[in-house]
This record gives sequence, structure tokens and C-alpha cells, in this order.
Amino acid sequence: MATMNQTLVTEFFIKGFSEAPHLQSLFFVLFLSLYTVALSGNVLIFVTISFNPALHTPMYFFLINLAMVDVLCTSTILPKLLENMVSVKTISYEGCMAQLFFFTWSLGAELLLFTAMAYDRYVAICHPLHYSTMMSKGVCMLLATGVWIISIINTSVHTCLMMKLTFCHSNVVNHFFCEIPPLLKLSCTPTYLNETMAFTADVFLAVGNFMITMLSYACIISSILKIRTTEGKKRAFSTCSSHLIVVSMYYSTVIYTYIRPSSSYSLDKDKVVSVIYTSVAPTLNPLIYTLRNKEVKVGLKKVFLFFRR
Repeated sequence: MATMNQTLVTEFFIKGFSEAPHLQSLFFVLFLSLYTVALSGNVLIFVTISFNPALHTPMYFFLINLAMVDVLCTSTILPKLLENMVSVKTISYEGCMAQLFFFTWSLGAELLLFTAMAYDRYVAICHPLHYSTMMSKGVCMLLATGVWIISIINTSVHTCLMMKLTFCHSNVVNHFFCEIPPLLKLSCTPTYLNETMAFTADVFLAVGNFMITMLSYACIISSILKIRTTEGKKRAFSTCSSHLIVVSMYYSTVIYTYIRPSSSYSLDKDKVVSVIYTSVAPTLNPLIYTLRNKEVKVGLKKVFLFFRR
């Protein structure tokens, strides 16, 4: 089946957002700006945390992992998107499957990381006296390893199932990158197993992790409300408010995209939603976490002072 697949389709045509020349220029500038900010912001967070011993805590350990995931996501999608805007809008069959693999990997890893970060904030606020034990270096490494392993197993399953499909109706992908929903639309063989696995993964990775995260924050808010001083409440809430903003934006768009059957997909609308979790969220993550965090600001100043010498 895979041989037949590659015989029928050797490359895909990526439709993108618009074929109007003036809009192409606008979109190029927009996505180049998003990629530049996302890449520089996440690399800066990685460097800042790595070179500041004061930031070598569980919260920032997970933030480094999040920065790595965001770089993986944007570098998988945006460079090819920018290339397609200035040249022929095609991607090889192998390139499309590789893009699907790395994007789905980063998507699953990000969702799992959000849960790990929510658990870290839950322990820090609800069990502060046991924080060093419950979030020891070994526990953090175990959680991070689980995030990467589970996400790579997930993407391996989806990519292998996609490679078993036959694409013969059309090679025009009505999207700006190779994602599961638009590719399933092009298959001329049954996609029931693919849809079932995508739905199952979304229930587990998105809905399941979202519920765990919300439960963690319910406990966190309950603990914050028990703090007697207003200043104490503000300080406690500031440690988790940034994470809550990012989580709410990310989960809502991912659940919207993957929780539905393929027959109900509106690919034109889904393009706009996909921009949020492929481009906007990775760009905003460094800004949200740094602008609202005094410790990271101090670390950034030290990095800038070091490179100015």
C-alpha cells in the first residue's frame, strides 16, 4: 500500500492562505515576523535559564523543555511556509510525512508539558513544605522523559497510519502545512482507523490533560483563597497566571481542530485556528513567561550584560 501510495502521489500542492499577490506579501511579512520572534524568544529563554543557576528549579526546567518544543514546532512549519510563498507551493511526499511527524510530535509534547507544569505549580502552592521532595531532580527528569517518549510514540502511530493511506483523488492540500485533517480529506481509501486514533489521542492528550490541568488549578485557587494577606494572594497567583493564559489559548484551539469527524472539518476556518497553535502560541509563550516573571527578567539582564562585555 505504501508503494502504491508513493506511485500515485510523489508531491503535494500546498494551497496556503491566498493566491492574491498583494496578500502573499502581507502573509510573508507576518509569518516571517512570527518566526523571528518565536525563534529568538525561545532560544533566549533557553540561554537565560541555562546560564543562570538561580533559575535551575523545576518550573524553569519545564520552561526550557517548552522552549525546545516551540522551536521544533515553528521550525517544522514556518520555514517551508515562507518558502512556498516565494516559490512553487509544493512539498514532496516524504517531506509532507516528515512535517506531519515532527509537528504532531511537538503538539503532543506541548500538551503533556502543560500538565507537568500545572502539577509543578500545584505542588509549589498546595504542598510548599514537601516541594523539594515531590519535585526532586529525579521526578522532573522522569516527567520530562515521559513527555518526550509518549509524544514520539503518538506521532509515530499517526504517521505510520497516514503512510498506509492511498492518495489518488487529488494532491492539493487545502492548508498551509501537512496536518492530519486536510490529508485525510485527500485519501481514496478508508480513513476510519486514522480518525479513530486521532480522536483517541485528542481525548487523551488534549481533553484528558486539560481536565487534569483544570483540576490542579482548582486546588491552586482554593489554596490561594485561604492565604490571609492580599500581597500573599497576588504573589501566589502570579506564579501560575501566565501558565493559565497559555493553556487556555492552546487547548481550546487543539480540541476544536481534532475532536471532530473529518466530515465536519471546515478547512478554511481551520487554517486560522491552526495559526494560533503553530505560530502565535510559540511566539507568545516567551513574551508571556518573561514579561510577567521578575526572576526571568533579572536573568535576561545578566545575559545581556555578559554579551555586552
